[in-house]
Amino acid sequence: FLDQQLTSEEILHHLQNIVDFGKHVMKQFFGENYVHHGEIIQLPLDFVRQLCLKIQPERPESRCDKDMDTLSGYAMCLPNLTRLQTFRFVEPRPILCIEIKPKCGFIPFSSHVSQEIKHKVCRYCMHQHLKVANGKWKRPSKYCPVDLFSGNKQRMHFALKSLLQEAQNNLKIFKNGELIYGCKDDQECSSDWNELARHLKPFFFPSNGLVSGPHCTRTIVKELIHVITLTLLSSTDACRAGDMKTVPFSQGRSYCEASAFNKELVRNGKHKLESSGLPRGCLLYKTLQAQMLDMLDIEGLYPLYNRVEQYLEEFPEERSTLQIDGPYNEAFYEKLLDLSTEDDGTIAFALTKVQQYRIAMTAKDCSIMIALSPCLQDEW
Repeated sequence: FLDQQLTSEEILHHLQNIVDFGKHVMKQFFGENYVHHGEIIQLPLDFVRQLCLKIQPERPESRCDKDMDTLSGYAMCLPNLTRLQTFRFVEPRPILCIEIKPKCGFIPFSSHVSQEIKHKVCRYCMHQHLKVANGKWKRPSKYCPVDLFSGNKQRMHFALKSLLQEAQNNLKIFKNGELIYGCKDDQECSSDWNELARHLKPFFFPSNGLVSGPHCTRTIVKELIHVITLTLLSSTDACRAGDMKTVPFSQGRSYCEASAFNKELVRNGKHKLESSGLPRGCLLYKTLQAQMLDMLDIEGLYPLYNRVEQYLEEFPEERSTLQIDGPYNEAFYEKLLDLSTEDDGTIAFALTKVQQYRIAMTAKDCSIMIALSPCLQDEW
């Protein structure tokens, strides 16, 4: 969905930048097996036009104001992540996929933050009140990303249960590639736990005495939450940024005051939320590391962004040298490893912080896709 006024060469360059950003930057933070950067392919224009007409009725209403690129002939090819990518079974097996958009998992710790509320309540919880007030959602979700990223299983279970109760656009569940739970667009949501349990039962309890009813539903949903938690906390493949020294998480508040889990503790006379910490190798840890490249908050970053913008207005020929628009290569990645927060007044410092902020915002809006399929005990 690109500007139709761009030339084919400009569109190709733009798409190549997207691929390189995933391949040479984000993959360094998350690991080889956990970022799908895609590849650029060429398609016959007639095929693209027919495809555009065919999928138009299926597109969410909120996306229909964006036109597909039907002129350049270039496209990005990406895998269908609702299906297992390393499918080693000979016969077909049902596949379950859970998509989670965890959002930002920490409370800002920057001294540049001017509103004290931002040091106490996470961005997601604040936005919940705004979105309900604006009519986007009927009810606020009890989900708090700070609970999910805490590493404390009790808090994580509560967060995941809250996502299942009020999925909004932060959780979707697919069966054999078809959406069975969650929001198809901003309003059309499927949130029937009994119906979900019916889909899930063959995966978790294929041949036991569980038949139906509230107890069966609760047991199956509890098992789903348990499996998701284990997956999110399991160690994954190594990544180059895995040992990167970030600002210690302890510098920020380890819980969100708006968290429903926190409020429940206070009601029960407890005033301390346990934060067990995340295993260093797990995907949530890597995601949080990338998110915490936002060390200055937007309030600290914006003056640096203005510094870069003013410099480029004066010296536009420097845009390429400074790699403002790529290429996203080894040299670009190396600059991201400078975690200093002391402003020396240079363009180099300002630009590094702006580029780190871009990485952080990408990580704050990423999706985690968990694909599962039943297997026999001797296939473990």
